[in-house]
Amino acid sequence: MALPLLSRSLPGLLMDQASSIIQQRAFSVSTVAAAIQKMTRVRVVDNSTLGNAHHHRAPRVIHVYTKNGVGKVGDKVLLAIKGQKKKALIVGHKMPGERMTPRFDSNNVVLIEENGNPTGTRIKVPLPTQLRKLEGDYSKVLAIASTFV
Repeated sequence: MALPLLSRSLPGLLMDQASSIIQQRAFSVSTVAAAIQKMTRVRVVDNSTLGNAHHHRAPRVIHVYTKNGVGKVGDKVLLAIKGQKKKALIVGHKMPGERMTPRFDSNNVVLIEENGNPTGTRIKVPLPTQLRKLEGDYSKVLAIASTFV
């Protein structure tokens, strides 16, 4: 007799515990999802021939040159674009970064050569002014930019 009573009350008991567990959980975002990492699709925003060519596959990041593997504005990345490996500079990303830095609609990169010179001659989107403050040789990238945000 005790077994049927227990089996009838068991689903209700389990549901009450499950609902309390669901209510106690909180949603959190890890810091890795805050910027560009491996396998992130990006948009090339300069007028280089490789960047302007029609892509069967979107260019993807295959390596980020930072200690933690997460790229922010001003970091260098390695792209797989049209079956080739090319270095690029991140000039804007979707997720919000530090205070007073703009948030972009897409993950923007500018293709650069091995020595740091940009491949294209013009950048089609506004660049964040944060690039001016960063260490590194970004003077040639800043020189071909038309507008800043």
